[in-house]
Amino acid sequence: MTDTSQGAVIIGASAGALEALSVILPSLPAGYPYPVFVVVHVPPHKRSVLAEIFNAKCRLRAVEVEDKEPVEPGVIYFAPPNYHMLIENRATIALSSDEEVMFSRPSIDVAFESAADAWGRDLLAIVLTGANSDGAKGLSAVAKAGGSLIVQQPQNAYASAMPEAAISACPQARVLSLQNISSYLLSIA
Repeated sequence: MTDTSQGAVIIGASAGALEALSVILPSLPAGYPYPVFVVVHVPPHKRSVLAEIFNAKCRLRAVEVEDKEPVEPGVIYFAPPNYHMLIENRATIALSSDEEVMFSRPSIDVAFESAADAWGRDLLAIVLTGANSDGAKGLSAVAKAGGSLIVQQPQNAYASAMPEAAISACPQARVLSLQNISSYLLSIA
């Protein structure tokens, strides 16, 4: 197992996610030193093609998570439809079919909270465009664990509700454009 103790990135998005992620994820270089977890609200009974789309667009390998998936640096992990993604520890990912949270499964809050428990201050959490407040509670958990917080500028988001809720919950978060989020992710590598 490759050492993933140095840190991780987790991203939550909803309405407008494909466009926002298309700015950020393809900018990451091959050999990126962190695992990147991505939670997007996808209809529960639809097959997600996000991993396939980003596997073709990115220099990093993109996969849809399976239960007990091992965590490796330089891989983009997409939560599958109708399952919560839980980072059990720094080595494996679990899937859960527990109750929906804010009408969503996968829930951004659930994933962020479990990642905060696993990585603490070594976690960077990013909330992007979306039409509800999922992610705000999870971002607060990352803040309490000492992690770093970034929120997409609401005025530039396809749907501003999710970034606005995240900023309201965590006013200390960096508020950046998609291009500056990409630059920041490159700078920490």
